[in-house]
Amino acid sequence: MNKLLVSLLLTLGVAGTAQAAATALVGDAAAGQAKTAVCGACHGPDGNSMAPNFPKLAGQGDRYLLKQLHEIKDGKRQVLEMTGLLTNLNDQDLADIAAYYSSQKNSVGAADPALVARGEALFRGGDLQKGMPACTGCHSPDGQGNAAAGFPHLGGQHASYIEKQLTDFREGERTNDGDSMIMRGIAAKLSNKDIKALASYIQGLH
Repeated sequence: MNKLLVSLLLTLGVAGTAQAAATALVGDAAAGQAKTAVCGACHGPDGNSMAPNFPKLAGQGDRYLLKQLHEIKDGKRQVLEMTGLLTNLNDQDLADIAAYYSSQKNSVGAADPALVARGEALFRGGDLQKGMPACTGCHSPDGQGNAAAGFPHLGGQHASYIEKQLTDFREGERTNDGDSMIMRGIAAKLSNKDIKALASYIQGLH
């Protein structure tokens, strides 16, 4: 019964989030490449960041990327390193940038063997005793996410970056997961050890 309830709540939250997402402009990947010169300093020329504190953008769904770009520009999501970088970009510029990065192929890292078992258990099975659903429900079994629904691609992402985002959601430092508060609710159920294991597993997932 608990498993059924968790699945039902997750499905309702997913549907609500997808329905609420704004219709985006059609981006031009070729035009976007020319607009990412500054972005490449942190995220790499093709979106595969070499620095673990900067996220890989390559292969990320354009709907998710566009949402983040708009919310960083509008101040809804605070990213200190990006302060002012998007100020002079219009909606079409942001759509083009999202289209470019989503068209690139992401690189994959490696998971810490000592953390794989716990990380995989959480990613694939969640923790029903705590009412935490599996990550696969939104992010798919291979971490590819759901681009159409705007749920991010996680597989291969830097563990340090994932760890920070989960911690920020848990502590309320990041709040742009919508009115459903799906990520805040899930992260609130994760210990520091759980977050580290989950982040490591995601880094090697493909």
